[in-house]
Amino acid sequence: MSALFTPSTLRSVTLPNRIVVSPMCQYCAQDGKADSWHLIHLGGLALSGAGMLFIEATAVEAGGRITPGDLGLYDDATEHALKQVVDAIRLHSRIPVAIQLAHAGRKASSHVPWDGGQQIPVSEGGWVTDAPSAVSQKEGEALPRALDAAGLERIKRAFVETAKRADRIGVDAIELHGAHGYLLHQFLSPISNHRTDEYGGSLENRMRYPLEVFDAVRAAIPAHTPVGMKVSATDWVEGGWDVEQTIAFAKALKERDLDWIDVSSGGVSPLQKIVLGPGYQAPFAASIKAATGLNTISVGLITEPHQAEEIIASGKADYVALARGMLYDPRWGWHAAATLGATVDAPRQYWRAPPREHAKLFGDVVFGAR
Repeated sequence: MSALFTPSTLRSVTLPNRIVVSPMCQYCAQDGKADSWHLIHLGGLALSGAGMLFIEATAVEAGGRITPGDLGLYDDATEHALKQVVDAIRLHSRIPVAIQLAHAGRKASSHVPWDGGQQIPVSEGGWVTDAPSAVSQKEGEALPRALDAAGLERIKRAFVETAKRADRIGVDAIELHGAHGYLLHQFLSPISNHRTDEYGGSLENRMRYPLEVFDAVRAAIPAHTPVGMKVSATDWVEGGWDVEQTIAFAKALKERDLDWIDVSSGGVSPLQKIVLGPGYQAPFAASIKAATGLNTISVGLITEPHQAEEIIASGKADYVALARGMLYDPRWGWHAAATLGATVDAPRQYWRAPPREHAKLFGDVVFGAR
């Protein structure tokens, strides 16, 4: 039996397999509101055969958007718009739906990637960004505003209120974005956190605010809803955040009943030196899993079914998450199941799709026609 296609449970949520569709920013929301693109994009991926679908990184306040096109869930209008997408998915798919809650911190107020991705000056429609310290992401950029006590409380409350909105629209699971150089990662990394108060300096202090945000979100939503955290295991910069510190952070989260840790890397500094290759981040997930016993999600250039199977079967991770691979092949879950001799769920309208050699891909379905 395929390890990749064994079911699992996260609190009240049952995943039919270990394939996860990663949260993927689309940069096309209107004032934070989901639109018809999100319906088409997420609706298609809901039929991918994956075990869980992530809605993209979703800003908890307007100032926390990476770009003006980022998806948000911070007021009634954004809540109403995203609910239409979730409701449509529910009509046609049984896939569990998760959402990643995020604040971009000093990486906010940026152009969309296809327009260069650089910081938008306030004079050109950008906004003043927030960060642990008044340290810019790149040389020459406008300095972010160092968060004071009121700012810290405001953003923590924004995470809580967005989590409540996510629960109201029927999302099954929540992930906090503590990776890729965004706000919670900025607190963790000594590269971006130069504070001298209780939120900076020592590892314990740098972990304090992300842990406070996690605690607040966990306390605000139903106990049956699983909550995870995405982390960058290393900054890929000497003197930055690293695997050992990530393990310490993961252990602190485990004490707080974290349901999974999603292990990526990088993003906090343009000086990073990343060594790319197939499954290049899987060893980070394996190290954290071995040290903590937490459910882990492995990401990063996982593209082939046997590659994903090996990661799960060998115990390196509990789940694999695909992003680009899913965009390139939106039926990746189907094709992995066919390769590994497993089955997936699919709507009846598609039951005639598999070729003869994979006639059992959807189980013992019966399709008759006159």
